[in-house]
Amino acid sequence: MKIMVTGGTGFVGASLIPALTEAGHEVILLVRRGEPAKFSGPKVEVVEANTMAEGVWQERVKECLGAINLAGAPINTRWNKKNKELIRDSRVLTTRNLVSAIPENSGFRLLSTSAVGYYGDGGEALLSESAPPGDDFLASVAKEWEEEALAASKKGVKVAITRFGIVLDSGGGALEKLEALSRKFLGGPLGNGRQWFSWIHRADLVRALLFLLDKPEIEGPVNLSAPSPVRQLELMRVLGRALKRPSFTPAPSFAIRLLLGDFADVLLFSQRMDPLRLREAGFQFEYPTIESAVSAIYG
Repeated sequence: MKIMVTGGTGFVGASLIPALTEAGHEVILLVRRGEPAKFSGPKVEVVEANTMAEGVWQERVKECLGAINLAGAPINTRWNKKNKELIRDSRVLTTRNLVSAIPENSGFRLLSTSAVGYYGDGGEALLSESAPPGDDFLASVAKEWEEEALAASKKGVKVAITRFGIVLDSGGGALEKLEALSRKFLGGPLGNGRQWFSWIHRADLVRALLFLLDKPEIEGPVNLSAPSPVRQLELMRVLGRALKRPSFTPAPSFAIRLLLGDFADVLLFSQRMDPLRLREAGFQFEYPTIESAVSAIYG
């Protein structure tokens, strides 16, 4: 199958693109103008495109039978009005333009990313796919993002909304920042440390995406997170053991908010995801526990 991938040069794409080609798929990889192409080979075609705007890139969608939509500006920065607009537009406009280019009744399969942020601060609740959205900034972005993707179903497209937990692996992502804190002996609880942290090893995330690509009967939201979320304090304890660092120096909530502004909510919200639909579909996690994931990452 020929598949278009947006946002595929980031942390997830670095593993996803090779996995797609190894599975026999051809890939049209959209990149920003001037962005270095990290992939090569007969099964990967790199195409420059500004996906937030309509353009000739949309014609290439007609060559494909599927798309994996990963596009979105990073959120791990202090938010201001400009950053918030980019966070929203990079997701919502890209998805809108992608959907508008998909031919009707073509048997197209769309996997469109969303995130754990959809749920807002869930407290102690176990969040399956039927849980309602939150009311903060990221939740509003995720809700609008998902609505744009689901509009493709009116064209007969089989749409799965893949709500990512926090993706863990070496070489980038959230773990890189948590590891830096731990190595500086600052790997203690953020706030009270009891907030739930929903995560997934990058290898399992990629395997789940390929799993869903081959199961077009699975439509709508799907939580892509490990079946055993942990409290943030426990995550830092496991990481500290792996790095041989203590994990008791706390970072009070007020200090985190003072330093990071609104972005602090990403670290302090409690989100206890349940990958119910993946489990019901028979997906098997290679790294179901935080201990197994961290052990694999740090050997």
